[in-house]
Amino acid sequence: MATVTFYEKPGCINNTRQKKLLAAAGHEVVALNLLTEAWQPDRLRTFFGKLAVRNWFNYSAPAVKQGEIEPDNLTEQEALALMVKNPLLIRRPLMQVGDRVMAGFDQYAVDNWIGLKEIQPHQDIESCPRPLAQASCGHE
Repeated sequence: MATVTFYEKPGCINNTRQKKLLAAAGHEVVALNLLTEAWQPDRLRTFFGKLAVRNWFNYSAPAVKQGEIEPDNLTEQEALALMVKNPLLIRRPLMQVGDRVMAGFDQYAVDNWIGLKEIQPHQDIESCPRPLAQASCGHE
């Protein structure tokens, strides 16, 4: 099984669910705080691979949700600069196993990459389930 470096927002409900799926598959999860990591644009860029810029973003981040930032209108450089300044904008989790990296938690992609014991296809474990009004986790 793999050792997964897992950049998360501590307290995020879905990051907790994702870590449990990884652990249930026998992977060792090394959880790090995505918000306090000293991100550099070039390092952060590697996690997004061939994803379109719009898919790099956490759409539950208040600045995106409230329309202050429109991911569809940003260049790669603009997006990375915003994310380095405000890591809440980064799609979570960011994961690394060896030299391979990934952003987000598409269960099928993770299963193909390192294997999952169980996939929950009818459960959205990427989108924040909390409405903006219930911001006990900061909803960010």
